[in-house]
Amino acid sequence: MRHTLSIVVADQPGELSRIVGLFSARGFNIETVSVGETPDPQWSRVTIVTRGDDRTVEQIVKQCQRLARVREVQDVTMQPHIEREMALIDVAATPGQTRQEVLSLVSVFRAKVVDISHTGMIIEASGNKEKVEAFIELLRPLGIRDFTRTGCIAIGRISQNSSRGAEEEEEEQVLAAD
Repeated sequence: MRHTLSIVVADQPGELSRIVGLFSARGFNIETVSVGETPDPQWSRVTIVTRGDDRTVEQIVKQCQRLARVREVQDVTMQPHIEREMALIDVAATPGQTRQEVLSLVSVFRAKVVDISHTGMIIEASGNKEKVEAFIELLRPLGIRDFTRTGCIAIGRISQNSSRGAEEEEEEQVLAAD
């Protein structure tokens, strides 16, 4: 099963290495890892996506909680939360029909063009993993030259009434239309 872990750790050299070491010592692969600041500059949030059975991931969570300089560890997988990732995609798109097709997809997926030249465009796309993957797959036949992805970031919902937001529902409608 896919698990998304949110770990608040001291913003100090070597902390990420210690957390990743827990995974590698147990033979677990990390699908994505993202690290960013929190409102308190002394702490960083590490978001890790991995796959494994619930029991083993629960053990990793407990071991992370025991690490010095780790303030909080949550497996947000089963909690109401929002996940996003971003991709920067370099697409070969000279003026003409191909460029218009790319711009149509950009509009449908609510992406944006962040750089453009006579031979191509760089597009920024964000959303849940499925939306970003669907966008990339639709761009492939048009000529992707390169892309990079951030990996997952996640945060707990502030509203416990709904596990999905309006943007996620709109994204599902976009994907269903394809």
